[in-house]
Amino acid sequence: MRLGIVSDIHCNIAGLREALSEMGPIDDLLCLGDVVDRNRFSNEVVGFLKDLGAYIILGNHDEAFLAGAREGADPDLAAFLADQPTRRELTFGSKKVLMIHSTPWEPRGEYIFPHNEKLALFGETDANYVLYGHTHAHLIRRIGEVLVINPGTAGEGRDSSDGHHLSCAVLDTHADEARILHFMDPRFPASRAG
Repeated sequence: MRLGIVSDIHCNIAGLREALSEMGPIDDLLCLGDVVDRNRFSNEVVGFLKDLGAYIILGNHDEAFLAGAREGADPDLAAFLADQPTRRELTFGSKKVLMIHSTPWEPRGEYIFPHNEKLALFGETDANYVLYGHTHAHLIRRIGEVLVINPGTAGEGRDSSDGHHLSCAVLDTHADEARILHFMDPRFPASRAG
């Protein structure tokens, strides 16, 4: 299986579309949360993911938005997003995939950047692959028998050291490997390329 992975879209439909273009053919799309912003909804992004049949989990921004007044949100799309879980365990062939937004442990919400010692705890999960987002920092690292993947962000580049690039990932479960794909935010012309 060739799985496309996105996270932290934050209402950026252009970034999501570019991520899919960069991925090429995929069998399924997995979205690791923060589809919307805590104060803003994107009917276009949520509708697009729904139409694609993507596997979606909720991130902290999604939960915060859905807990409020839901202004600007199509009621059906808001209900669709609200029905998504905060984690998913999927099986593709003989491979187990754990989808989380921040951490596999409770309470959720901690930022586990690539240099964080707690990243080692991801290797204690009962999965072949642990996919997480939240940090907007991409990562592929094997911890014991577990391949840990953070695709970075398909919506809001925060790292000035790489020109605020967006990123996504593709996981090939047959080859047991993943790769990160970097691209510029289509909303901002090359002036941000640095």
